[in-house]
Amino acid sequence: MQVIHTIAELRARLSDERAIAFVPTMGNLHEGHLNLVRLAREHGECVVASIFVNPLQFGPNEDFDRYPRTLEADCAKLQGLADVVFAPPVNEMYPAQQTVFVEPPPIADELCGASRPGHFRGMATVVLKLLNIVQPQAALFGKKDYQQLHIIRQMVGQLNLPVRIIGGETVRAADGLALSSRNQYLSEAERGEAAFLYRALQEMRQAILQGERNFEQLQQRAVEALAASGWLVDYVVVRNQSDLQPASPVQDDLAQRELVILAAARLGNTRLLDNVEVCLVD
Repeated sequence: MQVIHTIAELRARLSDERAIAFVPTMGNLHEGHLNLVRLAREHGECVVASIFVNPLQFGPNEDFDRYPRTLEADCAKLQGLADVVFAPPVNEMYPAQQTVFVEPPPIADELCGASRPGHFRGMATVVLKLLNIVQPQAALFGKKDYQQLHIIRQMVGQLNLPVRIIGGETVRAADGLALSSRNQYLSEAERGEAAFLYRALQEMRQAILQGERNFEQLQQRAVEALAASGWLVDYVVVRNQSDLQPASPVQDDLAQRELVILAAARLGNTRLLDNVEVCLVD
């Protein structure tokens, strides 16, 4: 495995590759990331993983400065899984002030975008830069960040990029908590409580599969249950998978019967995301 820090060196290394599968990350790797890298091997002969904490997608009061940077440990985990690790310093990705940005679709202002203004613009901009640098045939992203995956697919489709975007299933701890680099911010007591978010979404999913169609009531019950357990809820919503618009209780269109329950909530100082998909097709 080769660790590369500059764009020029990476392009030289990849110049003769014709089947590249790419996994962008911000490092501090866990089993969710490694699962994507393993999956990448099924979609490319050369697997590239990037490790870059992107300043553009952090707000002024967020955790950019304290976000865990564990490059040596990350490379050890990637040994035998990836062929190339691209770990550029900030001044390699942004040698001058970035004045050109990707304008994401309107959904970027909803859900996580409502409380993190500019986040998805920064995310889409760095993903486009990375795709242009690596030029993979396939790129893999986790479904845990469901809104992010949707926006990336929109960007790639509308900008006609020659890359397949593949979503990897969320990897969970034994109690159901979705793996995330930010889970380490949780105290011991908070970690014991954290899986309640997933259980709340599973209860909503089961209710929908059993015929419940009052989505607003389901959402409100979940919010109240989380709040009663000490969570500060950002949102719990039922949306269509295809466009992330609010789901209608009457699902006449077959395409609109593929739903996803999305949630973001804060436990102590840690903001957690989760989602579960719901298929109503017989």
